[in-house]
Amino acid sequence: MNRQYFGTDGIRGRTNAEPMTARMALKVGQAAGAHFQRGDHRHRVVIGKDTRLSGYMVESALVAGFTSVGMDVVLLGPLPTPAVAMLTHSMRADMGVMISASHNPFEDNGIKLFGPDGYKLSDEDELAIEALITDEPGLVDAGHIGRAKRIDDALGRYVHFAKSTFPKRRSLDGLKVVLDCANGAAYKAAPLALWELGAEIVPLGVKPDGTNINKDCGSTAPSLMQETVVASGADIGLALDGDADRLIVCDEKGKIIDGDQLMACIALHKKERGELKGNALVATVMSNLGLERHMSANGLELLRTKVGDRYVLETMRERGCNVGGEQSGHIILTDHATTGDGLVAGLQVLAAMVAADKPASEMLNQFDTIPQYLKNVRYAGGNPLADARVKQAIEEAEAALASDGRMVIRKSGTEPLVRVMAEGEDAAKVEQWVDHVCAAVKEVT
Repeated sequence: MNRQYFGTDGIRGRTNAEPMTARMALKVGQAAGAHFQRGDHRHRVVIGKDTRLSGYMVESALVAGFTSVGMDVVLLGPLPTPAVAMLTHSMRADMGVMISASHNPFEDNGIKLFGPDGYKLSDEDELAIEALITDEPGLVDAGHIGRAKRIDDALGRYVHFAKSTFPKRRSLDGLKVVLDCANGAAYKAAPLALWELGAEIVPLGVKPDGTNINKDCGSTAPSLMQETVVASGADIGLALDGDADRLIVCDEKGKIIDGDQLMACIALHKKERGELKGNALVATVMSNLGLERHMSANGLELLRTKVGDRYVLETMRERGCNVGGEQSGHIILTDHATTGDGLVAGLQVLAAMVAADKPASEMLNQFDTIPQYLKNVRYAGGNPLADARVKQAIEEAEAALASDGRMVIRKSGTEPLVRVMAEGEDAAKVEQWVDHVCAAVKEVT
């Protein structure tokens, strides 16, 4: 059964257009509230959000939906996605909600749902909620309508948690860190955590105004971070995305370090300390072939999944691994969190640097990447990958790269894009065949 509303990371779209309307948020609250009500106790949902202007509207609609079916609501205010996941579990809530469109521009918004264990919902739960969205809600009588309460110490709870993941006998004294919070959900929490651990912070993207989230800053636009690191003589730069579940780094020379390199650093650091579980690292089909070869050279396996941190996490849980993530910077460390956490991942990178007493350029450039080329093609509707001309172009490209590379073509789960990626030893050849497939997609859209 195909999902109508949920993508790879919740429900997402342009605000005030289907499916991201106040009416839909109301229905999601009612449907999810009904789905997670089990037993006779007072049921509770926690709701966090990033800094988008539309967060107020979506939050209010969700509150109306949940309370109308008898659930109490705890409002956390602006907090990172992983903070909502953590607080859902620690507060013994029946479910959690994060209002965010992650790295998308402010015009978009989204709804991410967590179960009582703090993990993102399974496909089965999402399908069940979708079925309830189209039904008439089971409204409770007037005496059983839920209450809403805003708590003031959610930020402090998350900062304390994040700091607890850093080795207790170490500090960040003497490190100068450029920290770009993307004018998003971590604009208070991340600088506070690093400062309390002793780092000298050069803050960027910490003045949200409702419309500047991810705008020319953060993990998807890291050039400001790179320039600031070099200009300020910082030791490292950390850039988060709008909901702070993603991390991109640059070294002291301003060179970008992507999620593949960061995962390698963290995994090998944990292996040295005897803390790596499953003797493997979990990543997606988009991770560079160089990462796979580097893991193999160090006696570790690289387990690949479909794109989406939820699929990475599923494999991690199945195989008993504690390090996984995506090249884009979603890094999941299940010893600490149930979802990607950019701040916690950044602290583990800094911990490895401090332990090794090496500069970021030496510590984080773990392996030589294989030439990789990625292009996105926007489409208006339908499924261009089902067209015979596109299928033929893909077959031709896969045959050409079969001996020394690979190709991955997929539709984005969050935007109307076809993503075409290839890698191989010959960079010019890789680019040629990616362009060939992209041209075919453009022709049919």
